[in-house]
Amino acid sequence: MLSNIRIVLIQTFHPGNIGSVARAMKTMGLQQLVLVNPRCFPDEEATRLAAGATDILDDARVVVTLDEAIADCVQVVGASARIRSLPLPHYEEADVMARELIENTTQGPVAIVFGRERFGLTNDELKSCSHQLTLPANPEYPVLNLSQAVQVCTHELFTAWRRSQGNAVTKQANAPILPTQEQMAHFHAHLQETLEAVGFLNQPHAQTLEKLRAFFQRAQPTRKELSLLRGVLKALSQREHQNDGRKNNIE
Repeated sequence: MLSNIRIVLIQTFHPGNIGSVARAMKTMGLQQLVLVNPRCFPDEEATRLAAGATDILDDARVVVTLDEAIADCVQVVGASARIRSLPLPHYEEADVMARELIENTTQGPVAIVFGRERFGLTNDELKSCSHQLTLPANPEYPVLNLSQAVQVCTHELFTAWRRSQGNAVTKQANAPILPTQEQMAHFHAHLQETLEAVGFLNQPHAQTLEKLRAFFQRAQPTRKELSLLRGVLKALSQREHQNDGRKNNIE
């Protein structure tokens, strides 16, 4: 389970923070670190602050885009100090997030995404996630250091993992297979294409697609259910093409 958990850092400015995150991960048994466009890596400061966790740095994967980092994940949680107005499923407690994330590790890789030190994740980056997490903190000063935020989350994940060990085999045997974020992205693109073709998306500023995306993220369809939904979209597209053909023949 823990080997299927991925920590993703976007455009980390201070290399020392990467080292501190690696140390926080190793203390809680996590191994997968993915860096999206870090300013400077590898770096001596990262190695120094990693202390005994240099193996995490050695195995870290560096990618260009967030989509590369999470394409194969079945759940992606974006950590943000600010509650956004995006219609994403939202975790307000790290322990609740951790329990659900641990359950989904039986399906495939899962990820928690952390943004830049100064301003965190952009709205577009959060839209690429399936869920949002806001850690509760002092409202007068709610911003945690990057490595501190990672330590809080990884501790909750490790605790949830320990408590789940007795039920792990049963849950894995009975759990439905969830789609990856890449498969969900293909579905959302198919949905948009079909809704545009049938004339449903006639108000571009109504945030209809964002609301539909959030709905399907909350619903967490299985791969079979997603395949069924895509079959429905394909049938609608074929019917629309047939109707267009009849209109052209009449004209």
